Amino acid sequence: MEDVKLYEMAVEAMEYAYAPYSHFKVGAAVLTKSGKVFTGCNVENASYGATICGERTAFVKAVSEGHKDIEAIAIAASDDNIVPFPCGICRQFIFEFGEDIRVILKNNDNKLITYKISELLPEGFRL
Repeated sequence: MEDVKLYEMAVEAMEYAYAPYSHFKVGAAVLTKSGKVFTGCNVENASYGATICGERTAFVKAVSEGHKDIEAIAIAASDDNIVPFPCGICRQFIFEFGEDIRVILKNNDNKLITYKISELLPEGFRL
């Protein structure tokens, strides 16, 4: 699958976000090595610790259906002035499933950029 298509799926997923507190909607699309895609969005909660990011939502959907071989994740956000790099928890969550997973984002010049998760989380925690 082309990166642009995966990113478009993340944009579509963003529309389902529940963000009444931050008003910052995030959508994510996870591509498995078998070609299946799982999408997710952020879901906020008045008890902030219960909030879940879009990246983890998409990953949990994939893993809960038996797909642990992840190739890439695309992340989109509602604010075009911010490059939606994953938060620290999400970086570790992604890293758990492979150091070479590609993270696809759109930069401030409206171009897709790609990093390996190991570039965004050098020396990630691994048992």
